[in-house]
Amino acid sequence: MSTVLNVLLPIFGLILVGYLCRRSNRLGPTAASEMNRFVVWLGLPALLFSLTAKADWAHIWQPGFLLAFTGGTLAVFLLTLAYRWKTTGSLVDASIDGLSAGYANTGYIGIPLCVLVLGEDGMAPALIASLIVVCLLFALAVVCIEVGLQSQKGLGGAIAQVSLALLKNPLVVAPVLGALWSFGGLSLAPALDEFLRLLGAATVPCALVSLGLFLAQRQSGPAKGAWPLVALKLVLQPLVTWFIAFVLLDLPPFWAHAALLLSALPTGTGPFMLAEYYQRQAALVSRAILFSTLGSLLTLSLILLLITP
Repeated sequence: MSTVLNVLLPIFGLILVGYLCRRSNRLGPTAASEMNRFVVWLGLPALLFSLTAKADWAHIWQPGFLLAFTGGTLAVFLLTLAYRWKTTGSLVDASIDGLSAGYANTGYIGIPLCVLVLGEDGMAPALIASLIVVCLLFALAVVCIEVGLQSQKGLGGAIAQVSLALLKNPLVVAPVLGALWSFGGLSLAPALDEFLRLLGAATVPCALVSLGLFLAQRQSGPAKGAWPLVALKLVLQPLVTWFIAFVLLDLPPFWAHAALLLSALPTGTGPFMLAEYYQRQAALVSRAILFSTLGSLLTLSLILLLITP
């Protein structure tokens, strides 16, 4: 139990600090947005570039882990998408709900959690999971939304729009450039390595405080249906991932534990960003993020008790 507390308390403590700073107005209404911009455009790209530039790719390439984490993620997303589309008749809203149920917060919580639980090697599965969430799941949701909006450009135009958006996304570009740097056999100059280390070191605390600031923001509108999304995210997704990783594939303990841990993360902010961008009702998504973050204190604690000696 002490191990669980030592792992979770610093993470959720930083989230709580951000929440309290916003509630007490110590940080203003734009603080979450500005701090998030720092994380997205500077801190996390620097960290991702540095990691991939110095990564051992033979160690990172783990088809079993990819299948387990991706299988759980897509199963929950597609199940929620199909059900919500059938009940609401809106592919756009169903896509955002599906994303809320399957979008793990791998960047803000997954990276620090994996490092604390699994050591520095835990960065590898966290990086892979982050790329799956950003490059695969997020892109799939955007394509579904564009199709639901019946864009005159059609599916081809939607795919082109998604591809262009991904090429402009620093969280996609940074690890790709880092991988190319690594494959080119280049080493990081000491000054550049230290620059990236300093910038990347600010990522985790800023990301967690930013998440707390975001959760403290009030959202208007109906939030009915948030708890089913939370149950899908915190219960069904880990169960599916556990079945694939431990039963079907019998992965090595390190990769099986990483897949289970990352699948049990609460909902990230990606669905909220999409809801805001497409001017859809964001209250449901906001509640799902808040409730899943609070609920993950229990579910992550149970998983940590199972996987830690």
